[in-house]
Amino acid sequence: MIRLLLVAILTMAALSVQARGLLVLGDSISAAYGIEKSAGWVALLEKELEQRCRDFPVINASVSGETTAGGNSRLVALLEKHAPQILIIELGGNDGLRGLSPIAMGNNLAQMIEKSRAADATPILLGMRIPPNYGPQYTRLFEQQFRQVSDDKQVPLFPFFLEGVVEQGWMQKDGIHPTAAAQPLLKAHASSVLEPLLPEQCGEATGGDSV
Repeated sequence: MIRLLLVAILTMAALSVQARGLLVLGDSISAAYGIEKSAGWVALLEKELEQRCRDFPVINASVSGETTAGGNSRLVALLEKHAPQILIIELGGNDGLRGLSPIAMGNNLAQMIEKSRAADATPILLGMRIPPNYGPQYTRLFEQQFRQVSDDKQVPLFPFFLEGVVEQGWMQKDGIHPTAAAQPLLKAHASSVLEPLLPEQCGEATGGDSV
């Protein structure tokens, strides 16, 4: 009995010191819409971290069409299930495309940040912009939400996740989703804010577009 208790205590202690991994909560851009899943930026990041980190899983909980409200409603269950050390939030694009309230979007992002911190996860924001045909006032208010939430909550932010993608012509025919060629750049964007938060066991990034 004493031996079993000792084994249980040692097992729990070992689990407690393990890094708890990375959870990505995104929309179709992170769900690799229209391309092979293995070519998506999250899969590329997972492959990179598998080589660099020990016991640091990457969980992709992204869903095509997801809004900030949908992500907010799913987050607590995801945090309880996976207990991540880091949470990447890549949501908001569908709020903009549907013309939803930017203020409500900002509130949803803020709530997700609070929920993640309550679960002892460190949040990161990947920002988005929308086409100018929604009007200058809506477009400006939409973009401001990411910066405001980042400033208010002191969260690392990459302001425009698709930066450089359109300029390179790396968009699918729908004009919304990036191609496979864009995925290493997206990984590099995410890595630029993720890198300082990775656990020591992941070491230093080396070469190319590595994180």
